[in-house]
Amino acid sequence: MARLSDIIEEFIKSLLQESEGQLELQRNELADYFECAPSQINYVLATRFSINHGYYIESRRGGGGYIRIVRLDVDKNDYMRYLLSEGIGSKISEQNAMQIIQRMAEQNYISEMTAFLMKSAISDKAIAIPAALKDNIRASILKSMITAIMTWEGKKV
Repeated sequence: MARLSDIIEEFIKSLLQESEGQLELQRNELADYFECAPSQINYVLATRFSINHGYYIESRRGGGGYIRIVRLDVDKNDYMRYLLSEGIGSKISEQNAMQIIQRMAEQNYISEMTAFLMKSAISDKAIAIPAALKDNIRASILKSMITAIMTWEGKKV
């Protein structure tokens, strides 16, 4: 059986697809619809609709409050340049790195096999060193892989 978070995510994604990538929702109405607490909606938005996932969230609280979700459609090279220049930084958690790689695969920027290999290379299991250094090394590895993908794409033309 699917978890409630997965069901809410799929529901929002289907609404986004119908509305051509931009959607306004009432948090409380959505919570009522799924018979859950508004905090469950916040959790789904924070963990499944972040910038790393390719979405922009704007929230307005209060009686007439709403949540606006916008799917970001950016050019592959622009997205990768953004990741290299400011999106990754000098360190990155395993979870955030996995989100970036998943988004690249979902947007067909990389193949599923490439995504699998990249995820394997940046996993905590692969980076078997003290925790204090893992995120720094992971960021360097991820940047290096993205640079290699961009270089490879240029050679294929």
